[in-house]
Amino acid sequence: MLSGIPIPKDAVRPPETVLVNITPQETRVAVLEENNICELHIERNSGHSLVGNIYLGVVRRVLPGMQSAFIDIGLERAAFLHIVDVLEQRRNPEETQRIEHMLFEGQSVLVQVIKDPINTKGARLSTQISLAGRFLVHLPQEDHIGISQRIEDDAERNSLRERLTNLLPEDACHGYIIRTNAENATDEQLLSDIHYLTKVWEHIQEQAKTQPPETLLYQDLPLSLRVLRDMFSLDTQKILVDSTENHRRMTRFAEQYVHGALGKIELFKGERPLFETHNVEQEISRALQPRVNLNFGSYLIIESTEAMTTIDVNTGGFVGARNFDETIFRTNLEACHTIARELRLRNLGGIIIIDFIDMAQEAHREAVLQELAKALAFDRTRVTLNGFTSLGLVELTRKRSRENLSQILCEPCPSCQGRGRLKTPQTICYEIQREIVREARRYDVQSFRILAAPNVIDLFLDEESQSLAMLIDFIGKPISLAVETAYTQEQYDIVLL
Repeated sequence: MLSGIPIPKDAVRPPETVLVNITPQETRVAVLEENNICELHIERNSGHSLVGNIYLGVVRRVLPGMQSAFIDIGLERAAFLHIVDVLEQRRNPEETQRIEHMLFEGQSVLVQVIKDPINTKGARLSTQISLAGRFLVHLPQEDHIGISQRIEDDAERNSLRERLTNLLPEDACHGYIIRTNAENATDEQLLSDIHYLTKVWEHIQEQAKTQPPETLLYQDLPLSLRVLRDMFSLDTQKILVDSTENHRRMTRFAEQYVHGALGKIELFKGERPLFETHNVEQEISRALQPRVNLNFGSYLIIESTEAMTTIDVNTGGFVGARNFDETIFRTNLEACHTIARELRLRNLGGIIIIDFIDMAQEAHREAVLQELAKALAFDRTRVTLNGFTSLGLVELTRKRSRENLSQILCEPCPSCQGRGRLKTPQTICYEIQREIVREARRYDVQSFRILAAPNVIDLFLDEESQSLAMLIDFIGKPISLAVETAYTQEQYDIVLL
C-alpha cells in the first residue's frame, strides 16, 4: 500500500503570460511561465468540449450489475452515468443506493457532462448540476456553502463563508462553492455572480419544461472567455489576443465579471503570428514526440496508452557530476520539473508511472519525491502522488477530464494502424507466398499476379527471387509482379488470372 505524498498548496506560482490565438476554425490558448509553455488548450469549432453542458437526457439502458446507466443526450454515442454521480448517492454517500431504484428506461433526466468522450468511451454524466461563475460555483440542488481546498487559512475560510451567507437572501435554498478567486472579491462582485448564476439556473429550468428530450439546455462559455473566468489570477501578467473582434468580446466580459483583467488584455499586433513569435508552434511539435531532451544529454521517453502513461528517465550522455550516484541524483532532480511541465502541456491523465534512474541512497529517493511534489504544485488539475512502488517506480494519478494533446491533434497511422511499428518487407514477402499457396489449393487458375509496394516488389526481384522461383515450381503456375506506388508497406493484393 503506497502512502500519499502531500502536494504543497502554498507554492508561489511564477508570473504567467496567456496567449490567445483565434482563427475561424479553432481557438488555441497557451500559458507561459517564465517564457516556457506549460499549458495548451485547444477548442475547435467542429468539436467543442462538452464538459459543463447540461442536457435533458433519456435513459436508454440501466445496468444493475455495473450500477450504471446509458443516457442518450443526442450525441453519436450514448453517455455514461454511474451511481457515484447520481445526486441521491452523493447526498448520502454512507447509504448504499441502487441505480435501478432511481432510473428506468425511457425516463427523462437532467444531466451534466463531467468528462468529454475519449476514444471509444462516451461522455460521463452527473445528475448533480453545478454552474461555474467567476468567484462561485452554484449548486442549485444543494443548500450548503463549501470553500475551495486551496484556501487553507481557517480565518479566511470562515470570513468568506460568513460574507456569502450575509449576501444571500434569507429564503435562499441553493448551495455554493466559493472558488479560490473569491479571496480578493468585493461584496458587489460576489452579488453579481449570485444574480448571474441564479438567472442561468432559472432559464435552464424553464427550458427543461418545454424542450423535447435529448436537448442541450446550457452550454459553457467558449474557451476565449473561460480563460478569463478560470485561468486569470493575480499571477497573470498579461493576456495577448490576436483577434480584434475577440479582444473586444473579452474586454466586455472582463468589464462585467473580471475587473482585474481589464488592464491586462492586450491586442497583439506583431508582424509574425502570435504563437510563432513566442515559439509555441515549435513547442507543440516537440510535445507530440516521445523523447524530451533534458540538459547535459539526459532525456525522457514518454509513452501513452489507454491504460496508463509511462515515463522513463535516462542519463544519456550526462557524466558531469563527481560520481555516478551524484550524476543519477542530479538527472532525476532535473527530470522532476520537466515531467510536471510535460504532464500539463500534453494534458496526460489517469495512471502515470515514472521510472527514475535507480538510486542507491534513501535520502536521494526522498529528495526526488519532494522535488516532484513541489513541481506538481503548479498544476491546475488534481494530482495524487503515491510515492515509490515495491519495484522502485513512482506512481501518481492525474485527473483526466478531456483528451490529451496527441488525441486532439493526431490520429492513428494508416500504415501501422496505431501500433507504431511496420512489418518488414521480408515479412510481407513471406505472407504473400503463404497466401498464394493457400489460393493455389483452393482455385484452379492460370496464373497469379502480386500487387505490392515498391520495396516489397524489389525484394522479390532481388533477395527473395530464389524463393519466388521455388514457389512457382511448387504450385506449377506462373507468378507476375506489379508495383503499386500508392500502397503502404503492409498493403498487397493477389490477383487470380
